[in-house]
Amino acid sequence: MRSWPSRGASLSPASTSSAAPAPPSPAGGAELGGRSLPRLLPLAAWASFVLNVVIIATGGAVRLTGSGLGCSEWPLCTPESLTPTPEMGIHGIIEFGNRTITGVLLAVALAVLLILLHGAGGRRSLGSALRFAAGGIVAGVVAGVIAYAVGLPTFVCFSAVLLLVVVLAAARSLNITSHRRDLVTLAWLVLVGVVAQAFVGGITVLTELNAFIVGFHYVASLVLVCVTAAFLVRMYEPEGPRGLAVPRGFAILTHVTTLGIAIIVLMGVLTTASGPHSGDEDVVRDGFDATLLSHLHAWPGYATLVLVIALLGWAAARRLRPLRWTIALLALLLVQIGVGIYQARSGLPPLAVGVHMVLASLTAASMTVTVLRLKRPVAGSGAE
Repeated sequence: MRSWPSRGASLSPASTSSAAPAPPSPAGGAELGGRSLPRLLPLAAWASFVLNVVIIATGGAVRLTGSGLGCSEWPLCTPESLTPTPEMGIHGIIEFGNRTITGVLLAVALAVLLILLHGAGGRRSLGSALRFAAGGIVAGVVAGVIAYAVGLPTFVCFSAVLLLVVVLAAARSLNITSHRRDLVTLAWLVLVGVVAQAFVGGITVLTELNAFIVGFHYVASLVLVCVTAAFLVRMYEPEGPRGLAVPRGFAILTHVTTLGIAIIVLMGVLTTASGPHSGDEDVVRDGFDATLLSHLHAWPGYATLVLVIALLGWAAARRLRPLRWTIALLALLLVQIGVGIYQARSGLPPLAVGVHMVLASLTAASMTVTVLRLKRPVAGSGAE
């Protein structure tokens, strides 16, 4: 069993920048109230991260192969069948495969949370979460039955009620959890996000692939990749006070770069929404000028590249904590720009567009880790 990272003592604002790093334990983290890191947690957490990246790839495949309406209903594939029928062809298989991964993703997100709650909060936290889960399923089924009776979208109503219960469960769990609240918060965010994505997926089908809802669906998936990446970082670090480990100017430049990454992603979503890959040949695009948007997408990309190069030069000169992840960020961004230029000059081949989508999620995840490396765990200066 690995040790849970230790919970530091309180730290006054005046001493934050000068506090010393917390000493690591032989297992990578110090004792935390006698609790230890469950062996299955790292495996489940890494699986959650990988699956959140994979579903961006499969979601992209749905869109790029015109399979967005391969299944005409949600959660059923057809009004009579849960799974695609032979006459639906490859489009139904691709869309149903993406939906299947959603179920696996939900199960893994729930597993991460339950393993964590058992390790950090004991039976009380775990029992509370399980009771809310059972109650949420019952409430969702009741809402679905009522929706069916009055002619409303059954699964959308079920998902909405389940999402509300999950949010309430998260609030209750955080209120009674005393250890590793950082990890518990991130685990709940992932679970809430996955349930919300199921709800948005239903809305996407009901609106017949509205370009803006599809774009939101992608951005939400990318955010989940970033949250799962943050969970992995914090899982291997102690709980408690954290002090700035870099010059303040470097931290400011990093946050400006983060804004640049966000702008690139949003402009990329708008560009794709105006392009030929709508998810179905009959879907109406958003009406924007695709050529203009492609330039508005590229310019922030080049500006952000300059910012990342500046970050790398600064981090290398001062041997700063985020150095390795700044290198990874630059490498991913260079590949991403290369793929973007290739696809723009080659008529947007579907495979290149799909790679571009996945690389965007990995770039955002690297940016997330770089930001988290700006601070380090510190020992409480007031502790004697």
